[in-house]
Amino acid sequence: MKLSDFSGKQWRVLLILMLVNFVNYVDRQIVFSLFPSIRRDFALSYVQLGYLATAFTVVLSLASFPLGMLADRISRRAVISAGVLFWSGATFFSGLAGSFRALLMARGLVGIGEAAYTPAGAAVISASFPQEVRARVQGAFDMGMFIGGATGIALGGLIAASFGWRFAFFLVGIPGVVLGLTALRLPKSVASIAKESMPVRELLRVPAFLALLASGWFCSFAGYTYVAWGPELVQDYKGFSARQAGLALGLTIVLGGTIGIATGAYLSDLLAKLRSWGRAVIVPIGFVLGAPAIYFSLHASGKIHFLLFFGLGAFFLSWYHGPLTATIHDLVPPRGHATALGFYYLFVNLFSMAVAPVVIGRLADRYDLITALHIPIFAQLAGAAFFIVVIQCIRHDGLRHPVLVRHWDDAPCALAPGVALAFEET
Repeated sequence: MKLSDFSGKQWRVLLILMLVNFVNYVDRQIVFSLFPSIRRDFALSYVQLGYLATAFTVVLSLASFPLGMLADRISRRAVISAGVLFWSGATFFSGLAGSFRALLMARGLVGIGEAAYTPAGAAVISASFPQEVRARVQGAFDMGMFIGGATGIALGGLIAASFGWRFAFFLVGIPGVVLGLTALRLPKSVASIAKESMPVRELLRVPAFLALLASGWFCSFAGYTYVAWGPELVQDYKGFSARQAGLALGLTIVLGGTIGIATGAYLSDLLAKLRSWGRAVIVPIGFVLGAPAIYFSLHASGKIHFLLFFGLGAFFLSWYHGPLTATIHDLVPPRGHATALGFYYLFVNLFSMAVAPVVIGRLADRYDLITALHIPIFAQLAGAAFFIVVIQCIRHDGLRHPVLVRHWDDAPCALAPGVALAFEET
């Protein structure tokens, strides 16, 4: 199936979820470009700044799994809509914080809303499109994330320089209200009619999924570190002003990341036609190729050289976005898609992304930020090694592991009969 063969309703599903993902990551990442301004206003250390990211990530982690299970059991679109409305309100209230503790609490509440969206949104995507284009569609879905994250970084720097960091939270909290209501027009899916849920204990007996969790730990540590400390790096060590940092870093991530997502997704779907493990092979290749580019960016002496190397690193690192989610959904029956992805995010967010900003912040306080940023380079290489284990497990067991075979045998259709891609009025 080609992208040109998609129906108008399929494009509508993809567009709504891409826009929600865009706003999701604007709200999520804008705080990082505000770090220097927040640090000055509240007289914070690097470690305390790291706690802002950790508070959000811990709450996101703990809420992702139960909300993913909830989406599989009741209504994915209702969970998505409620989550968008909740995080938008919490983002707005972040701008009202009168102390570091209040801001810490507000960012934690943003995590609850955003935890509701990603597992359910990815499950709706997989339910709405055939398997042969799964990585490309997930890649398009993730483009909203990448462009949104870069836009958040760019907007934060520009708004903070002109109006202060509080106004940045006010501004980006508003669009989510409209999108939260729009999400109620997504189609009904299998979530409300599945006869039996898939126990997590069975999922944890699949070796490929366990190796994927290990790979995700290292890769998420690396990726979140670059996002969290990138704005601080370019302002403190590369000679960028707040305005320059937001624009330059945002544009670099948008160009490198979106082209990388499209490249990785296309290659992944292409290789999936040749081998059962072909989709997954693109992930470790991207992580390995991205490592030297990030290293050279840290040691680049000029702004242009830094942006070129950092953009190249973002290009290769972003190859994994579509293939990762598509691989999880290839390994798991449809009724467990949101549950599996929710558990994945619980694991990587709580045990990797929650600790990454604090660990790197503590090392930066003790040594310096550039020295600390060598750690995630080794982490992404370790992530590549574990994803090679994922490939070996798929080669040995196939995509449908015997432990989950009973869920595949009677797995319901992706969308409920009679309501396939049927948009309903709210």
